[in-house]
Amino acid sequence: MVAVSTEAGPAPDLPTTAREVEEFVAAGGWDQPPQLFALVPTDHLLREQPDLADRVDPAAALTPIAQDALPDGDLGAALGVIMWPDAVAGCALAQEIVMLPPEAEAELPADEDAAGEFAASHPLAREARLVAAVLRDGGVACVLRLRAGADGVDEIVEHPGLAGNLSTALLDTFRA
Repeated sequence: MVAVSTEAGPAPDLPTTAREVEEFVAAGGWDQPPQLFALVPTDHLLREQPDLADRVDPAAALTPIAQDALPDGDLGAALGVIMWPDAVAGCALAQEIVMLPPEAEAELPADEDAAGEFAASHPLAREARLVAAVLRDGGVACVLRLRAGADGVDEIVEHPGLAGNLSTALLDTFRA
């Protein structure tokens, strides 16, 4: 594996990359399993695989590359065994979640399976797709798409603190 170049290229715009990942996943519709992406410096990718030049935006600092499907089950355990090669500058994970208002969260059962059933059947539950993206150096960006309500319009929220635990788990994939 070739190490990441130290040549000055465009600065990584992680929020833009997180939005790109969310839009890519959104094109496939709802009810998808979690998807993991490696974030590779575009200049490095094009040097290593010039045949991708017509499929990659050369002006983008990072190119998301979809990874193999994650195993069913505990997402934390699956992330806990991932180690990235040096050429990967970051990673992103897209997953569908159920959101509850704070007052409903206080009613969640302690049992994880029961909590999932409770959240999914709660009348105030909102389905959403969350993308957390991190860089090896600690940068974080998150995008949340709330599934359309009665008005038929999806709502997009962006903030690096939307998924603290998930962001930490993704950052841990870069630690030896």
